[in-house]
Amino acid sequence: MSDIRECGIVVPTDWVGLPVEPSDDVRSWSKATAAELRKRGEAAGYDIDRAALRKDLRSRAEDSRSREPFYAFALYPDGFDASLAILEVDLIHPDETVPEITLDWLAETFSADDYGPPRISRTRLPIGPAVRIRQNFAATPRARRSPGILMETLTYGVLPDGAEAAVMLLVSWTVPGLSEEMEEAAAGIAETLTVSF
Repeated sequence: MSDIRECGIVVPTDWVGLPVEPSDDVRSWSKATAAELRKRGEAAGYDIDRAALRKDLRSRAEDSRSREPFYAFALYPDGFDASLAILEVDLIHPDETVPEITLDWLAETFSADDYGPPRISRTRLPIGPAVRIRQNFAATPRARRSPGILMETLTYGVLPDGAEAAVMLLVSWTVPGLSEEMEEAAAGIAETLTVSF
């Protein structure tokens, strides 16, 4: 078995890469990215609030950075000044407490039944066998006095062939009515995962 040195992913153009490195300048990035997204939206016939977009970009980046993922992306379709979903990719390495990572361990560790039992299934991705976990959680509202909201998630825990580590891909969203579209998007993106040793 080998250790993963690099992980790759391909996302559609409306998924914006978030700066997750501690050295990244989130403030400058959010300003420049908001200008790019506003320009893209204007070309498609939309008028986007630059300040709201910049604030949302910064908030999404800072939130993802707090979890220290390998990669993070936010979904900004044309015309939206707030992200519709977040996608994060991370690596899980075996250690003294978990000397061998298995699909059963991934399913047990990364599932909960906050809002009903999770839907867990097995699948095969180009890089290796995977467990697929579809579940819902209570999300912290953005404003203190707002009611709680439902966060829907789809997680793929992948055991790349020949690797000791697992690749975790998590897509989460809080906008109602997007389940089918988000599940299709996550499935397509999961197919693009690559690793190198």
